[in-house]
Amino acid sequence: MNRQIKIYKHPFPSLLYLEWTLLAITALTAVIPPPLRQFRPKPPELSICGVFPELSVCSILPELSIYSLIIFALMGLRLPRSNQINKVIYITVEILLILTTGLFGERFARLFPFLYIILVTRSCLIFQLPGRLFVTTLSFSLFLLTTQLKYQLFNFQASPQAQERYRFLILNSSLVFGLSLVFVLLMMNAVLSERHSREKLAIANEKLRQYAMRIENQATLEERNRIAREIHDSLGHSLTALNLQLETALKLWQSNPGKAETFLATAKELGSKALKDVRQSVSTMRSNPLQEQSLERAIASLSENFYRSNGILPIYQINLEYSLPPEINTAIYRITQESLTNISKYADATEVKLELTTAKGNLRLIIQDNGKGFDLGQNTTGFGLHSMRDRTLALGGNFNINSALGSGCKITVNIPLARLT
Repeated sequence: MNRQIKIYKHPFPSLLYLEWTLLAITALTAVIPPPLRQFRPKPPELSICGVFPELSVCSILPELSIYSLIIFALMGLRLPRSNQINKVIYITVEILLILTTGLFGERFARLFPFLYIILVTRSCLIFQLPGRLFVTTLSFSLFLLTTQLKYQLFNFQASPQAQERYRFLILNSSLVFGLSLVFVLLMMNAVLSERHSREKLAIANEKLRQYAMRIENQATLEERNRIAREIHDSLGHSLTALNLQLETALKLWQSNPGKAETFLATAKELGSKALKDVRQSVSTMRSNPLQEQSLERAIASLSENFYRSNGILPIYQINLEYSLPPEINTAIYRITQESLTNISKYADATEVKLELTTAKGNLRLIIQDNGKGFDLGQNTTGFGLHSMRDRTLALGGNFNINSALGSGCKITVNIPLARLT
């Protein structure tokens, strides 16, 4: 079914009101009598009845012009928007109505060019640019044709001087009418282009909003998975071992109090470690880990925490030529945090090196340890590595891991800065 624009859904209500205004002006010409011209010949009206008043149908043709004008006005309430054939039929009917109004109504003929302006305006709402140009050219051609017919009729009853004046009047009116059509066409193209741009911008903004929501939800899900992994791997292990130590201490409390005390001391250490894991997990949940501190200071804090936990002070070198956007700072911090966490848990390393530099519009982060390493074919799908890779790819960067059993691990992150700074 062909989709129509109804009056309450008209894309430009102001244009609809302008159409009605022009139609009202055109209709008033049928009521207001023409001015008396006693001292110059009266130009003939462009009407069949004005030229052939003896025709019997001339008594009903003015009413036909009024009906044509009414139908033309009502057609503006419903514009075809999809089917090309319906569009062509619609414009053809409107042109026939315009010709009927101008040719069969003596007084309507004075201002019936207004109807062509309305026709061009409607065509801009229906067709693309080629169709608009065609309708505009056709309207101007029909105007010239009817004007020429009017001039030929005038030559039968006017003097040569009057013909010259009338020819000059027709030339001026044709020029003004042509410029009016061009102005209407350019104005409508500009208005429609601006409206189309706003619609595209609104669609893009909506897509961006939805994408941002998906990213936010994905980030939230990743953080939840990270916390769950931390609880399972760290806190869960510590609490399980703590429970075993306490159970053993209870069994030995009566028979061997000294050994039971040893198990209780171990349980106390496990409880402290579990508390530390909880604090670390809570710290990870912060929305802005770099709040009120620079990236250099945040990495220094991570190194200090790593030293307190493992007795190894990472060797880090930071050389940033300029400040980085917040999203890059956060990503680098999280990647560094995850790398140090993995080294602490799995690497058994005695040396850790960290290098962060910017050069030629590129940011490079290298984290390397001399631990036991791992097989890249079996251990690259963990949550931590997956999270680091996703953060890097989200910024248009590259994430690489080099490791082998007994050869340590080297993580390299390259992020381009040209499009983000």
